[in-house]
Amino acid sequence: MHEISLLLESKDVPASNGATFDRLNPVTGDILFASTQHDPRSKQLQDEELKFRASGQERRYSWDYDPEMELYVKSAKTGTLKRLTNKRGYDAEASYSPDGQWIVFTSTRQAYERTLTAAEQKQLATDPSYFAEIYIMRADADGAGPKRLTSVPGYDGGPFFSPDGKRIIWRRFDEAGLLADIYTMNPDGTDVRRLTDFGAMSWAPYIHPSGQYVIFASNKLGFENFELFMVDIDGRKEPVRVTYSDGFDGLPVPAPDGKQLAWTTSRGGGREGQIFLAQWNHEAALAAIRNAPARTQK
Repeated sequence: MHEISLLLESKDVPASNGATFDRLNPVTGDILFASTQHDPRSKQLQDEELKFRASGQERRYSWDYDPEMELYVKSAKTGTLKRLTNKRGYDAEASYSPDGQWIVFTSTRQAYERTLTAAEQKQLATDPSYFAEIYIMRADADGAGPKRLTSVPGYDGGPFFSPDGKRIIWRRFDEAGLLADIYTMNPDGTDVRRLTDFGAMSWAPYIHPSGQYVIFASNKLGFENFELFMVDIDGRKEPVRVTYSDGFDGLPVPAPDGKQLAWTTSRGGGREGQIFLAQWNHEAALAAIRNAPARTQK
């Protein structure tokens, strides 16, 4: 299936280098974000990083899962800032539920709340993401009483609510941190469903506003070749390929009305990605998924 049947009138949005996700409370407009601003070493670490970059040196890209990362919310009405979390460990990657009453987020706090074995201590020093789990808390509780939803070795992160608020979708890496798949579950952590099993890195999922399918990125076709795919919300069919472009296509975000799709791609040339915007044919997407073969559950 050629991508033109799904993505029409694609146009570049210049001077952009990545897709963004909405962290606004859909009811109050409050802004939810993660920061290390309370850390007294924050300015020093920032200066050291800027100095390293200015030197022309390069290092392999990595996310450090800073244990000083905490969640904050800024009131849209008063501008006041409130710190929501205050636990040792990385608290970030947070999103509101559609009704604005819940916050789901990623945290490594469990690694700092118990005594680790020698092997776990080594793991924490080399790959803290291994201890990342999904948590949920009430938005009006000022960070009190978070509930842990996942308990599987390896990173669980990037959670979002479905448009109707009845499911949470996220990415789960294997214990080695090399492969990832897309999962969904109920907001209480029950009924976990695995939607992909490519044996590759499948991540950056986003549920279409219709709630009928998920658009995500995967390098199934080659380590450095990420393409967009879509799969039905229950993962019963084999995912359908959406983009056909060498390089990177990822971070898909449908418009609220489901009629457009924004995503980051390197198809414009150069090393940096650009945001592209396209008309999205929802009916063609449903037909493609309907005609896809049934997925063999693993």
